[in-house]
Amino acid sequence: MCGIVGYIGKRQASPILLDGLRRLEYRGYDSAGMALMGAGDEFQIVKRAGRIENLRQAVNEISPRGDAGISHTRWATHGAPTDANAHPHCDDSGKLALVHNGVIENYQSLRDQLIAQGETFASETDTEVLSHLVGRYFEKSTEPDGEQRLVHAVKTAISKVKGTYGIAVMHKEVPGVIVGARLGSPLVVGLGEGEHFLASDVSALVAHTRDVVYLNDYDIVTIHPDSYSVQSHEGQPAEVKVSRVDFTESDAEKGDFEHFMLKEIFEQPISLQNALRGRLSRDECTAILGGLNMTQQELRQVDRIILSGCGTAFHAAMVGEYLIESMARIPTEVEIASEFRYRNVPTGKNTLQFVLSQSGETIDTLAALREAKRKGIRCLGVVNNVASTIARESDGGVYIHAGPEIGVAATKTFTSQVAVITLLGLLFGRIHHLSSVDGLEMIDELEAIPDKISAILHQTERIREIAEKHAHADGMLFMGRQLNYPVALEGALKMKEISYIYASGHPSAELKHGVIALVKPELPSVFIAPDDAVFDKNVSNIEEVRARKGPVIAVTTEGRTELERITDDVIYIPDCPTYLQPLLTVIPLQLLSYYTAVARGCDVDKPRNLAKSVTVE
Repeated sequence: MCGIVGYIGKRQASPILLDGLRRLEYRGYDSAGMALMGAGDEFQIVKRAGRIENLRQAVNEISPRGDAGISHTRWATHGAPTDANAHPHCDDSGKLALVHNGVIENYQSLRDQLIAQGETFASETDTEVLSHLVGRYFEKSTEPDGEQRLVHAVKTAISKVKGTYGIAVMHKEVPGVIVGARLGSPLVVGLGEGEHFLASDVSALVAHTRDVVYLNDYDIVTIHPDSYSVQSHEGQPAEVKVSRVDFTESDAEKGDFEHFMLKEIFEQPISLQNALRGRLSRDECTAILGGLNMTQQELRQVDRIILSGCGTAFHAAMVGEYLIESMARIPTEVEIASEFRYRNVPTGKNTLQFVLSQSGETIDTLAALREAKRKGIRCLGVVNNVASTIARESDGGVYIHAGPEIGVAATKTFTSQVAVITLLGLLFGRIHHLSSVDGLEMIDELEAIPDKISAILHQTERIREIAEKHAHADGMLFMGRQLNYPVALEGALKMKEISYIYASGHPSAELKHGVIALVKPELPSVFIAPDDAVFDKNVSNIEEVRARKGPVIAVTTEGRTELERITDDVIYIPDCPTYLQPLLTVIPLQLLSYYTAVARGCDVDKPRNLAKSVTVE
């Protein structure tokens, strides 16, 4: 949530900052601003409520200049989206500017103390408290030079706050330097020649550099045009590793697609191939996942698995519960990551936990990982960012290789997460009871999935027509059973996220246990009813809805044409084994939600009140 971009070098900073903010707008778009410093060491601060385009227009009118700057795109936590609440925020002297991602939990008590000491505030934000603290400690510092004073002030200020932060700070008395710090909110340094960058996400930097340093919690970084240094909050030099970003500038662009979400839906055949590549062994008829960092004996001893995630990742974990239990016969449970840390979940020495997160920075999922490790549970990550905090702090894991996902509504990362969990099911299944014939058959079926997704994508126009037909419904119900119940939840989430239609997902059999009270002619029901062991049961539920004049959209397997007689619309998927159906049934639901949102005139890639990476509680 929120985006930070900083630059210091030889070029004019404002175009670089604006371009970086544009690339981070999926992280926050309530307001945006920048502070520049150049000749004369004077600040020029420009900030505007609303989208980044508003800031761009203001910058074009004012033409601020400076070869160093910090900027921010905001997702509001404290205070409404206004010019005053937009970042950067200054201290009471006006000499310091600061941008911040995260939440300062004790900001009110600190604010009261500062007001009592004569300080005045210009915003409602928690961030301004931090800028005032840094400013006060800078004035009080006895360090011998300006840079040391600023670093000392940052260290002292962050020691007083409770909560999470990723910050970038400049001071007019310390030209030629930007100071950054992080705790619980990502921050990365971009390395250039005669210039350096600071950002909350590498996608803001790939147009300028692919060599980066990912900061750890409690790191403090100082960047100059020609150098940088990282130290711990205790003042000791921190271990630094330069990483190479594995995607390019074009990977983070929309290309010929109208929205990032549609592009990412259409990327799923490739992202699935990438998730599977090099991980299927025909010789051993199993999956190869060396990143788990576990021996065959350790894997064989696992007698309980916990899967944790939030939002879409939680739904992928729910699919995983069905998969692992059916393939490996290992008791598996799913925990919403935001709840896990507050529960006292009984665990044993052979419990293994997986945490799922697209960004690898989701604060609730990271907290679940830390709670699991605190209790001595081996915890592995399933992430899309190999250098993320979860990837670094977990005992091992699996990189899903989905590539950058810019659309706020997750699509390709869901299918990649499900594919990786299927590989885990195959791996554990082969260790226990699946035969080599079963394993080889699974490999064949997995390798066929990308082409089957491509076949569904050829039905785009048909799905668009269905979406436009129902776009102005009061709401939607999504129904599925077994492995497709989590898909129903995911379909409902997508519909809510981007079209703002109230939608809910349910097990089909729960229809008559209360949900049927909602059925009416104005409320479509989407049934995920592929050819499986409960197909006839789903048909009965569809009949119950039709008897009450409820419109029905069905997602079913090719050849099951009998549903055309009892539904309003049918979307077909290619035939595949039951355990792989979620990888196919979710695709029509993604397209249905996308085209519904477009028909309703919604901003698909920037849905109201949402941001891509949830790094605050």
